[in-house]
Amino acid sequence: MLFKKEFAPCDEELEAYRRGEEWDPRQAEERRRMKEAAQRQAEEEALRGPAEVTPPSDYKDKYSHLIGRVAAKDAAQAMEANKAYGCVPVANKRDTRSIEEAMNEIRAKKRLRQSEEEAKSS
Repeated sequence: MLFKKEFAPCDEELEAYRRGEEWDPRQAEERRRMKEAAQRQAEEEALRGPAEVTPPSDYKDKYSHLIGRVAAKDAAQAMEANKAYGCVPVANKRDTRSIEEAMNEIRAKKRLRQSEEEAKSS
């Protein structure tokens, strides 16, 4: 289809022609009104805020033997890590040696082990 510049169709009309549909301005106006109404409704819902969600049943009673009656947040604050188990200070984790120094120490240990093995075998 060809159109004159003065009588160029709107985007909705072009989309309808591309889909192979017949262009009807009344239906286009109806669709436009429905989109605007849906947009207004979405904006109103956004202003109202999120709806409060309630579970279908009270899980506290059903699973109280697993969950407990005390809130997990309160229980977590009361817990402390065992000082003797698994808590290594960051300072002890860092190796301040250079790669060459570490390699030299490994070689020295290896030589010491080999010399001990030779002494035992002879």
